[in-house]
Amino acid sequence: MSDKFTETVEMKQLFQILDGISDAVFVDDSAGHCLWCNKACEDLYNVDYDDICGKHVRELEETGVFFPSVTMKVLNEHREMTIIHENKYNRKLLTTGTPIFDENGEISIVITTSRDITQLTKNQREKADISMINMEAMQNIPSSNEDIIANSLAMKNVMALTRKLATVNSTVLITGESGVGKGLIAKLLHEEGNRWKEPFVTVNCGAIPESLMESELFGYVAGAFTGSRAGGKQGLFETAQNGTIFLDEISELPLNLQVKLLRVIQEREITPVGGVKAIPVDVRIVSATNKSLAQLVKEGNFREDLYYRLNVVPINVPPLRDRPEDILPLIHMNLMKCNERLNENKSISSEALTTLFKYPWPGNIRELQNIIERLTITTNTSVISNEQLPVFIKQEADKNENVNVSPSLASAMEKAEKEILEKAYIDYKSTRAMAKALQVSQPTVVRKLHKYHIVE
Repeated sequence: MSDKFTETVEMKQLFQILDGISDAVFVDDSAGHCLWCNKACEDLYNVDYDDICGKHVRELEETGVFFPSVTMKVLNEHREMTIIHENKYNRKLLTTGTPIFDENGEISIVITTSRDITQLTKNQREKADISMINMEAMQNIPSSNEDIIANSLAMKNVMALTRKLATVNSTVLITGESGVGKGLIAKLLHEEGNRWKEPFVTVNCGAIPESLMESELFGYVAGAFTGSRAGGKQGLFETAQNGTIFLDEISELPLNLQVKLLRVIQEREITPVGGVKAIPVDVRIVSATNKSLAQLVKEGNFREDLYYRLNVVPINVPPLRDRPEDILPLIHMNLMKCNERLNENKSISSEALTTLFKYPWPGNIRELQNIIERLTITTNTSVISNEQLPVFIKQEADKNENVNVSPSLASAMEKAEKEILEKAYIDYKSTRAMAKALQVSQPTVVRKLHKYHIVE
C-alpha cells in the first residue's frame, strides 16, 4: 500500500521534503490505515517505518504506539481535530489531524502532524487523561521573577533585551497590549540591574486624580495648600531615590505634568508643590503604555519631546496569541497558585487544556489568570473538564482550529505540490494524463492548477 502511494517521481519529491521537517507526519487512508510516515515520526514515536505502514490506527493504539488516535476522531467527525496524546514511552504529543477531501466531499486521506511537548507537560498526579506542565523544563531562561514565562522565541528575545538593558540606566519605554505583563518586565529591569537593593516604586498614571498627580509625584512643602500635612509630604520620586520609578499608563499623564516630567528627566531634580528649592533625584525612569504614543503626539495629546526622552530604548511585549508556546506553562503556573491560595487540588483534562491552548486570549495573561481562578473556584470536581469551560472560550477555540498546524509543514507541502503540478503539466500536457500519473481525480488536478495559477 505504501509503495503504491509513493511510487511516482513527483510524489517521491514531496515525501523527501516532508522527511526533512522536524514535525512528525503520518498519512492515513480513509479507512484508517497508515500509508506513510516521515523520519521525524519514526524518532518521535520510536518505531520503524516497516512496522507501522499498512497497519490500522486501532492496531497502533492497541500496541501503544500512540493513544488515542486523532485519525479516528477526524474520520468520525469529518473535520480537523487537535488533541494531546501519549506514546508508549509517556511522551506528550500535540497532534493535529487534517482531512483531505475528494471531489465528492469524502475524506480520501488524513494528514497528521505531531510535535513533542513533553518539555511543556508532565503528569504530576497518577490520573488518566490529565495533562500538566513541567515548569522546570519550560523555564529555559532563568528569571529572578518567577511569574515570567519565556519559552517562546518572542519572549526569549524580550527577556534577553531586558537583561541587557538592566545593566545600564537608560530610560526605557515598555509597550504592549493590556494584560501582557509590562509591569513584570519593568520589575525585572530593576531586579537584574545595579539598583536592585534600592526601592522599586510603581505609579499608575491613570489611577491618580489629575488634581493630586503633581503632589503625589513630587511631594509638597508645609502649607502648600489647604488640607496639606503640617510637615509636608515626600513625593514618589524621592521615595524611589537611587532606585527605579515605574510610570505605568504613561499616556494618561496630563499635558501640564508632562512638561515637569521632562524637566525631571533632563535636570535630574524635582521641585515639590509650593517649594522653591529643587531636590536632586537619582532614579531610573521606566514607563509603559498600551497605546501608541506616536499617534498621541500626532493628535496633540502627548508632548513630542517627552516621547523621545521616554522612548530611548523600547521593549515591546507580544500578546499571548503571538506566543502560544507560553500558554500551557502559564495555565499550569496559575493553576498551581490558585490551588495553593484556595487550598484546592484541581487539575485540567487534556481535552480542556487543548481548548484553552487554541483560545486566542484577547485579554492576554490577565484574562488567563482570571479564567483559571474562576475555574478553580467554580468547578466542583477535582478535574476541570472541557464541558466546564466557559461557552465563549469553546466557541472561539473552535474558530481557531488551525492554530497548531505547523507553518513550515503547510508551506513545504504547498511548495512541493505546486512544483509537482508544474512539472506534470509540462510532461503530460492534459489534465487527464496528469490525474492518471499523480493518482488523483481530474477535477482535483484542474482545481489545483487554478489554485496555483498554473493555468488561468
